[in-house]
Amino acid sequence: MSIWGKIGGAAAGLAIGGPLGALLGAIAGHMFFDRNRQPVPGQLQVAFTIGVIALAAKMAKADGIVTEDEVRAFRKVFQVPDSEAANVARVFDIAKGSTEGYEAYARQLAELFRAEPDILEDIIDGLFHIAKADGAVHARELDFLEAVATTFGFDAAAFARIRARHILPDKEDPYLILGVSREDSSEEIRRVYRKLVADNHPDRAVARGLPEEFVRIATDKLARINDAYEQIERERR
Repeated sequence: MSIWGKIGGAAAGLAIGGPLGALLGAIAGHMFFDRNRQPVPGQLQVAFTIGVIALAAKMAKADGIVTEDEVRAFRKVFQVPDSEAANVARVFDIAKGSTEGYEAYARQLAELFRAEPDILEDIIDGLFHIAKADGAVHARELDFLEAVATTFGFDAAAFARIRARHILPDKEDPYLILGVSREDSSEEIRRVYRKLVADNHPDRAVARGLPEEFVRIATDKLARINDAYEQIERERR
């Protein structure tokens, strides 16, 4: 069964627990769940996906109204199969209308993936892709994304580095994209670059079992990192 099919399953909802489990439980039609139960490794992919959907729904509501364009933007980024669109739409609708604030979902994701900050960065990248699907990231969306990043444990400098991959004029600053300074030595910049390549290679997304859409996002991220490093090398030569 694909990840989209799994999000409608009762077992997934009851095993994950917490606000994400409550969301899945509501979809599966269950009234009771264990808020403290942690997912086993094979269920983390479901938690990851449901978390992104929940945060995307809350982000769409950040400007006070959820439009069909915003829902279509989500489906465009995630390429939801028509056969499973109803499951995803139910998650999106329930999440945007739930009494849980985005903080509850963000905190649970931060806890589930506290040992893998790269996955939390993948989530923020995915939300950026959804936000800019209409051609721009609006001020309230940017505030929302920064607040989620803070909940995930990213400081202002780390968020600026992530943002630089998505928003002009930051996208034109290769130093900001790599999170380095113009005063740094070439050796230090090379060290940071190599770590970013290792941390963000699409093969790692595959190995972590992330949805196929995030493998594409990781590929795009790596291309921006490579372009930024090549630009710095040309400049320094």
